[in-house]
Amino acid sequence: MPDSFDSFVENLQQRIFDETREAFGEAGFQRWRNPLYRGPLDAPDSYARVKGTCGDTMQIFLKLENDRVCEAAYLTDGCGSSTICGSFAAEMAIGKNPDELMEITGEAILERIGRFPEEDRHCAFLAAETLQEALSRYMVKTVKNV
Repeated sequence: MPDSFDSFVENLQQRIFDETREAFGEAGFQRWRNPLYRGPLDAPDSYARVKGTCGDTMQIFLKLENDRVCEAAYLTDGCGSSTICGSFAAEMAIGKNPDELMEITGEAILERIGRFPEEDRHCAFLAAETLQEALSRYMVKTVKNV
């Protein structure tokens, strides 16, 4: 009996992995399995929290040195698609200055991932919107400190 149950679980897991890889491509699948940059940053220079129309909430944390992002992280209470997009948004922010951060859009995130389900594309736009809000808050804070 245990062998048939173990076999069932193993086959089910493989089917889930195959379907996820097909839906998100290899880059998205790997990020779904092992999200990078997840978790809050201590003492970020900027932070934003945005709730999407789907009900998912995305948070982006940024630390900057010499006007460039040296650390970025995200948190989401959303689905796997939000996790993938938040992870790529944080990764894409690292090393960028504020002008370059403005170029990180939902479309840019989707392009970086490669393949993404049509019904989940809004997650990339939520990640980009949250990143842009964090940038906006950083810029306001910077202007006030000048």
